[in-house]
Amino acid sequence: MNRLKKMLRAAGLVLLIALVLAAWILLPWWALLGAAAAFALWMLLARSGRQAASVTMVGVSTLSQRIGSSSVVIVGIAGVVGVLVALLAMAEGYRHTVSSSGDERTAIVLRGGSAAELMSVMTRDAITTIERAPEIARDADGRPMASPELVVAANLPVRGGAADEDGSVQLRGVGDMAWAVRPDLEIVEGRRFEPGKRELVVGKGARRQFTGLDPGSELRLGTQPWTVVGVFESGDSMESEIWADAEVVASTYGRGSSRASVFARLSAPSAFNAFKATLAADPRLQVEAKTTLDYFQDQSEGVSKVLRIIGIVVGSIMAIGAVFGALNTMFASVASRAREIATLRAIGFRGVPVVVAVLLETMLLAALGGALGGAIAWLVFNGYTASTLAGGVAQLSFEFKVSPALLWEGLKWALAIGFVGGLFPALRAATMPVTDALRAA
Repeated sequence: MNRLKKMLRAAGLVLLIALVLAAWILLPWWALLGAAAAFALWMLLARSGRQAASVTMVGVSTLSQRIGSSSVVIVGIAGVVGVLVALLAMAEGYRHTVSSSGDERTAIVLRGGSAAELMSVMTRDAITTIERAPEIARDADGRPMASPELVVAANLPVRGGAADEDGSVQLRGVGDMAWAVRPDLEIVEGRRFEPGKRELVVGKGARRQFTGLDPGSELRLGTQPWTVVGVFESGDSMESEIWADAEVVASTYGRGSSRASVFARLSAPSAFNAFKATLAADPRLQVEAKTTLDYFQDQSEGVSKVLRIIGIVVGSIMAIGAVFGALNTMFASVASRAREIATLRAIGFRGVPVVVAVLLETMLLAALGGALGGAIAWLVFNGYTASTLAGGVAQLSFEFKVSPALLWEGLKWALAIGFVGGLFPALRAATMPVTDALRAA
């Protein structure tokens, strides 16, 4: 019978932990804030709550006497939160850079079934048909604001790498209309390339990542010499590319008159559905159209998800270690305060206030560790530049983005670790026999 009771008690404890953690993860911030307010009212108004507050104050006042063991909890949890937030900031930075490359008024047209530009090939006839769609905006001269573009992968030496280490960069062949389709893109150094010449303009991200991309530099792409004449800024994934005249790129890489995609500026965001229907109704076309907002969000989803999963897995492994550190520290704290806790219970303090007090003490240390880890992650990694493969071929330069949402997520992890690490010592403190504790002390 006793064994059955112990098993039921253990199962109930596991269920309690699971329910608390599930609620902690799933509930929105305003619900958690409401729960915290209700808990504060309980501590102010209820007799057990006031007892819990008194025991908590006693425990917190003695933390300075246990600075060494308390620091173990704080540093361990700070390490978990710092690593977790840094890895999630990588995923957030990548997602933000790629998804900010599009908007609802610009559409991209690819060959049907193509997941990315590098996999798409469109004929000149198809491009001409697309440009005639009435939903495409016209410029001051009445020309359709549609930009047929060619994308190829080129190899360049990586900045700061070994002498023979090359990376892949996306070379985009464009015409004059590409600048009108992307009004936010601007030349910040040098000038645009001239049509018909082997000249390049490079994105700020590509220049930062590869050597030999300063204005005036010469390099070889596709066995031909090219000259860098300008640097552009766009604030999105385009900054990781280099641009050149589409006809020159096509002749260099043997692409003829074909192009990979058509970027079209629509007359209004609401015109996209009609534009898509126009293309679908033409039997000569086997193409797929998306808004650039949807296209780049789809491009970022896979990599962002992988990076986030890696961050959570690594954070979970480290969290297990932090939980054991908290357990050891708090069990030692309970043992050292056995007489104090036993005396409180002997004079009328119930078990619930003792449990709450030990939990609050542990979660206070966890909150300090979470704040420290988040601060370190923000100071070290926010704005840190990194690169990864985009589309499985070309490298994309992006910045880590430590947002308030990620800092809040890191703090939630810290408090969850504090709860699990403090629960068992708290139950031990509340259930140990009073006479045994007084005699042992």
